[in-house]
Amino acid sequence: MEEIKSSGSKWPALWLQILIGLILGICVGFLWPDFSKAIAPIGTAFVKAIKMIVIPLVFASVTLGIYRMGSDLKQLGKMGAAAFVWFYAATGISIILGIGLNEIFHPAAGISLEATGAIPKNLATAVNWSNFFLDIIPDNIVAAMAGQKIIPTLFFAVCFGLSLAKTGPELSKPVIKILEGVMQAMFKLTEGIIATAPVAVAAIIAWVVATQGTKLLLAMAKLVGTLYIGLFIIMLIFAVLVSLMGMRPLETIKKVAEPLLLAFTTASSEVTLPVHMRILESTGIPNRIVAFILPLGYSFNLDGAALYQSLAVCFLAEAYGIPLTGPALLTILVTTLIANKGTANVPAASLVVLAVILTAMGLPVEAIAIIAGVDRFMDMGRTTINVFGNTIAALVLYKLFGQGISDEA
Repeated sequence: MEEIKSSGSKWPALWLQILIGLILGICVGFLWPDFSKAIAPIGTAFVKAIKMIVIPLVFASVTLGIYRMGSDLKQLGKMGAAAFVWFYAATGISIILGIGLNEIFHPAAGISLEATGAIPKNLATAVNWSNFFLDIIPDNIVAAMAGQKIIPTLFFAVCFGLSLAKTGPELSKPVIKILEGVMQAMFKLTEGIIATAPVAVAAIIAWVVATQGTKLLLAMAKLVGTLYIGLFIIMLIFAVLVSLMGMRPLETIKKVAEPLLLAFTTASSEVTLPVHMRILESTGIPNRIVAFILPLGYSFNLDGAALYQSLAVCFLAEAYGIPLTGPALLTILVTTLIANKGTANVPAASLVVLAVILTAMGLPVEAIAIIAGVDRFMDMGRTTINVFGNTIAALVLYKLFGQGISDEA
């Protein structure tokens, strides 16, 4: 597999550099907390630089992918339907796993209900479905892109790609050439930015350790530990799926180690998108599949988040003394399954989903403050699983629909 490397062949692989940066960041955060807070802007600059290229990359790659598939709308429809079936199946399994782990470990037993964090202002407590579907259609695509709104950008790119496919080649080819140039330029820019990842990761992790400390982690260790057990189980399930597809799980994880480590350290799926797309394409998956599945999955395939949401709600329900009977568990399952998708384009989506489910359960939304203090530690793990889940989705859909597909016009 072709890897994105930093300059100089004597340097270790980038994923190993990032791992070293992560370890150094932990040490620096513990030993020099004031210095760690001072270098936080380094990590912030890295995240902003990655986010800078996400929208143009998504627009160019999705438009090109849809354009190349535009001559076969039947195949496009099948792949889209299969993608959503996969997304909902994976989410459902994650939710059930979260409920099951709570039944086994009962992390709320003996936990004192002391607020450890602040509730975000204007946190939504329900999904406004009319607004959700209307927000998919941008009334101003430039404003949507400027606001870093992935789903409206994705919708416009799909429509634009289909329209280009129906336009004569004489008119569409110049536009396609420009989009191909934009996409390749974004990949080159990604290589330059990602070369600074080890330093940025060290700064981010040092800041997290210095500001979050270990007291909150120890106070909620049972909840955090239970979550990571669940995330490990999901990784095992993914490993089995990879094996069934005739690939080696450890080799697959190594290939996507860079986006996984970036997801863990930054707790942001968006930051990993450019390098994730580049790596998957370098393994032989056509751009038209990667460009269609990954942006869609980053918005709708949130396996780690689904596990966290169901586990957190069960934890809070037991902490408040509410028995988790059959109807209560069914409410958690159905509400999480729906809200997990309905808030895909909402800031602080996981907390919004928690607010929606808590409202449905009759629990006070203020209960979110109980786990807000350790949310960062859990966010790092669930984001990593979200990213790896999208890797699996791309591999599965490529196996089902990608044979014979190439990026040739």
